[in-house]
Amino acid sequence: MSLDRPLRIALLSYRSKPHCGGQGVYVRHLSRELTALGHDVRVLSGQPYPELDDGVTLEKIPSLDLYNDADPFKAPPLRQWRGWIDALEVSTMWTAGFPEPLTFSLRALRELRSRRGEFDVVHDNQTLGYGQLGIQAHGFPLVTTIHHPITVDRRIEVEDATGWQRLSKRRWYSFVGMQGRVARRLRTILVPSQSSADDIVREFGVRRSVIDVVPLGVDTRFFHPRPDVARVPGRIVCVASADSPLKGVPTLLRAAAKLATERDVSLTIVSRPKPGGPTDRLVDELTLRDRVTFVSGIDDTELARLLSSAQIVVIPSLYEGFSLPAVEAMAAGTPLLASRAGALPEVVGEDGDAGRLIAPGDPEEMAAAIADLLDDDAARARMGAAAWQRVQERFTWRAVAEATALRYIEAIDAAQSRPGRPGPP
Repeated sequence: MSLDRPLRIALLSYRSKPHCGGQGVYVRHLSRELTALGHDVRVLSGQPYPELDDGVTLEKIPSLDLYNDADPFKAPPLRQWRGWIDALEVSTMWTAGFPEPLTFSLRALRELRSRRGEFDVVHDNQTLGYGQLGIQAHGFPLVTTIHHPITVDRRIEVEDATGWQRLSKRRWYSFVGMQGRVARRLRTILVPSQSSADDIVREFGVRRSVIDVVPLGVDTRFFHPRPDVARVPGRIVCVASADSPLKGVPTLLRAAAKLATERDVSLTIVSRPKPGGPTDRLVDELTLRDRVTFVSGIDDTELARLLSSAQIVVIPSLYEGFSLPAVEAMAAGTPLLASRAGALPEVVGEDGDAGRLIAPGDPEEMAAAIADLLDDDAARARMGAAAWQRVQERFTWRAVAEATALRYIEAIDAAQSRPGRPGPP
């Protein structure tokens, strides 16, 4: 098959939060650019639902939404349960597990198995539930994006926990075993970086031959240099899930506390930490309440302007499979300071060119690097210009969509050539 006709694409995402977490961002921009290429894209998503652009159809695959921000971990009355998948979802939550990858995959299988003639290809965004194997078995060409193996998140969070919390974390991440078993049986896997590919091979035991690297992109309609936005002296910005140990926010807070004793700095973190949670408590312990601002729920324009107002953006993560916040900061032409962890060196490039790379988890080195950049106007200007150039050369969503569509064709051709498989609908 060739790209001489539009493809009918089912894009699956078990949760698609619009402005954080990466999955909703990926689904929105990939679906928009695939549509712009002439393809018909239907996004099948659980809650939270994504924000999608004109021309992309959302088909809701509702869960019980047990982890919503307003009232998490509260099951609806029994009369509102719709069958055995709902019962599985609630019982897994009640026993401290995280059911959504499995239960969404089963709902997606139930939805798709009677619709073989409606889609040329199914693209799963890191659900990796047993239902995906059923979709593959029903003859659908299946392409799966794995941003990074969640075993890394599990390891870091378990190491960060103490006492009974370790057992709780292990139970929460029990779905990871399923994801590894599913990943090993998939035929086409897309990953955003070479680092992520290596980690998936090592952590999940996936064959390297089924993995293709397709870097992610940035929406340059919003994220681009903005000469009309003034840089605020001493402003540092970070976009990260504040309470996730993986994201390294405590390291940044400790570095900010050290800097605050020497100079006038402010830190804006795009996140919503849990009141009374570990990040909220650490802000008070470090007496940073008047220096740190948390913002959440902002749209792309507001985020882009915030990044453009910073003198430095910091990505303190202990691991990243890619890092959309890093690319967004680079697109804004803002000097970037990032951990030498996971795929961040691939994203940032050579140390000192488009950004600085430092050891993960070291607040002393981070504070020193931030101070050096704040004191060097010429270096910041040079790095910001190089960052914007790097984005234009490597990280556009149109390039992501074009590369992904080619993988769809390869998956469709491979499915049609397997003995006993149906031809094109």
